[in-house]
Amino acid sequence: MTFLFRKSVLFKKVCFLLIILSLAGCSNPNSNAIRFGLASAPISLDPRFATDATSARINRLLYQRLVDFDEHFRAVPSLAEWELLGDRHYRFKLRDQGRLFQSGEKLTANDVKATYDYILDADNVSPHRGALLNISNIAVVDSNTIDFFLKNADPLFPGYLVIGIVPERVAKQGLVLNKRSLGSGQFKYIDWPSNDHLIIERHRDKQRVEFIHVQDATVRVLKLIRGEIDLFQNDLPKELVRYLENRESIHVEHCQGSNFSYLGFNLEDPLLKDRRVRQAIAHALDKKSLIQYLLGGETISANTLLTPDHWAGLKSASSYEFNLEKSRQLLKSAGYDNSHPLLLEYKTSSDPFRIRIATIIQQQLAEAGIKVKLRSFDWATFYGDIKAGRFQMYSLSWVGINSPDIFRYVFHSASVPPKGANRGRYNNALVDTLIDQIESTPDVQVRINGYQQLQQQLLLDLPYVPLWYEEHFMAANDNISGYQLVKDGNYDGLNDVMKKL
Repeated sequence: MTFLFRKSVLFKKVCFLLIILSLAGCSNPNSNAIRFGLASAPISLDPRFATDATSARINRLLYQRLVDFDEHFRAVPSLAEWELLGDRHYRFKLRDQGRLFQSGEKLTANDVKATYDYILDADNVSPHRGALLNISNIAVVDSNTIDFFLKNADPLFPGYLVIGIVPERVAKQGLVLNKRSLGSGQFKYIDWPSNDHLIIERHRDKQRVEFIHVQDATVRVLKLIRGEIDLFQNDLPKELVRYLENRESIHVEHCQGSNFSYLGFNLEDPLLKDRRVRQAIAHALDKKSLIQYLLGGETISANTLLTPDHWAGLKSASSYEFNLEKSRQLLKSAGYDNSHPLLLEYKTSSDPFRIRIATIIQQQLAEAGIKVKLRSFDWATFYGDIKAGRFQMYSLSWVGINSPDIFRYVFHSASVPPKGANRGRYNNALVDTLIDQIESTPDVQVRINGYQQLQQQLLLDLPYVPLWYEEHFMAANDNISGYQLVKDGNYDGLNDVMKKL
């Protein structure tokens, strides 16, 4: 099989390169900071606007949020506890701890109101506004207490309040914190001297963490071995993970993940708006081989955004099995054959691991008669193109999915960027109606049934081809301890990580 041959050749090349580079010299800079390697650099440190995975994960360290989620995807208190005073009236009481902004100001209910008022103001074009449109009014009771009034009863409403709180003066002055932070999290912002280097500091012990962007996976591994970075998480080919597992000075850990990887389409494109074409692509993908030979052992195939163990997840789904004959039949019915092949452009980031995945997908689609041109870009350019709709096909992952309000954010026709993340311009009146009906009913079981119907409809329409829930892994030098992986892949392990000098 060509795929297996290429995999073997690549593994030998990677090992050879690592050996040569290792022989070139050793480096173990004496630094008290914990240096965390990143495959993609963060884009924004403003939680009102950040949507990329790296920014969201770092912002969790810098900002406090009212509500968080437990390991079972249930909303739990974070900065505030709540009570239901009426079917459309929630009262939140701020806890005593975690209420000092980096500036020394105390976080109050006024800051909470200002943050959410800013997001709800359509003129500010926050991508998180769509998920909060059920809010009719926000009222400050006192400095520790704030009331949220809803348009419709919603027993799941607390789970929507997961955005980091910014100071009132920042919100009221219309300031945007893309390149600095004024949060009240366990870390404070220190400096962002370059796009590839961000420095934060843990409040309790002044332990500094430096995020260092190292795009190339092999170079990232080399820097770990040489002590130029201390640890990193994810974004590495399987053979490089195995290489690190065999190094005595490195420890590697794995866990099953909930981050959803998918193949996305521009549904305004004249070729891809034909559902038969999207279904043909789905049947042409051999996900089992991709997972077995390229991804980690904890990676599992996906059918929808939510994992099957999520309370609103799809318990049974008819997956698009790998079937080249069916793929070719669908293409033929759509008017494509060897003399008139389907030609598509596939955009991805310039991260080598993502390019490798895209290359294998390109090869698999070619087996069905679909010719794909790959184009890779630096992360900021790629992500900007996806949000602007400048693509035919692309691949990305959704991270940290906890609440099913993700369906409005991603698939409702009113959520086209910048109002949300309907990047493929999907427009289905039935899906819009289902989302609106689900969110307007207070009955949780009715909601669960509605989400089942919604996800079945999305599988039929295929605005995304679901790929997999990627495993998480971390690799660290032996002087690093205390870092714990979590299912949604965030960086909360840095709250407890220690470095032995």
